[in-house]
Amino acid sequence: MTTPPALLIAGHGTRDDAGAEAFRDFVRQLGARHPELPVAGGFIELSPPPLGEAVTELVEQGVRRFAAVPLMLVSAGHAKGDIPAALAREKERHPGISYTYGRPLGPHPALLNVLERRLDEALGSAGRTPGDRADVTVLLVGRGSTDPDANAEVHKAARLLWEGRGYAGVETAFVSLAAPDVPSGLDRCVRLGARRIVVLPYFLFTGILPDRVRHQTEGWAAAHPEVEVLSADVIGPEPELLDLVWERYEEAVKGDLRMNCDSCVYRVALPGFEDKVGLPQQPHFHPDDDDHHHGHGHHHGAHSHAH
Repeated sequence: MTTPPALLIAGHGTRDDAGAEAFRDFVRQLGARHPELPVAGGFIELSPPPLGEAVTELVEQGVRRFAAVPLMLVSAGHAKGDIPAALAREKERHPGISYTYGRPLGPHPALLNVLERRLDEALGSAGRTPGDRADVTVLLVGRGSTDPDANAEVHKAARLLWEGRGYAGVETAFVSLAAPDVPSGLDRCVRLGARRIVVLPYFLFTGILPDRVRHQTEGWAAAHPEVEVLSADVIGPEPELLDLVWERYEEAVKGDLRMNCDSCVYRVALPGFEDKVGLPQQPHFHPDDDDHHHGHGHHHGAHSHAH
């Protein structure tokens, strides 16, 4: 019987120790769930261990084939360029290994259900019943990217979250690199008639950016006492997330990948982003990597995912 490929989880990285530990603990949970195969995880930047160290860990266990799953909600520069480039570099470092590359996690119905649960929890903490949604406007806040396709994915998640759930509306904002920012998103909700708003971070784990979302929300709320504003929690290491990563692993192993390239700036000339088409891939050098001699300049390149 053929040995199944190992599972490699690729994370973004965070300067927040609790967020980094949440990722590492998630990888351990996946390994405990699937003792039949080696499971390892590493980060592209900011946090140990680097992705290369995770690959080395697998190779030292005798792994020659693995499937890599990006633990990311949207397909931005990291998922499109940095991780494929890093994996290509590891293939050069470890001759004889082979890998397949999975797709990012969202927007997936299972994660939308977790987001709905986070909204219910926030409303419940304010004495509201879960079904009491008709006057609730949700502000879904994504990480934000210089990649318009990634930002559009957050809008897609917002629309899917709104469909059939009875909220007055679901608006979008971003905490970095893209407009509207959180205060502008809250202003927009009010202009649309909102009087009760739940700010929902579109993040997997705690970290610097989700904390910033909460702080900006609290600052805006203090200046607008006439509007009820609640903060919901991040998705977290829920069973649905563990199941979804396994689903992405199985897709990668079977070669059943449907990653979006229709609006990718590295393949299609979009207005204002024409210079990105066909950029060569460069690895994203992790500061903890053995051969780290580079800074974090512009490096996102053409992605090499399967179809």
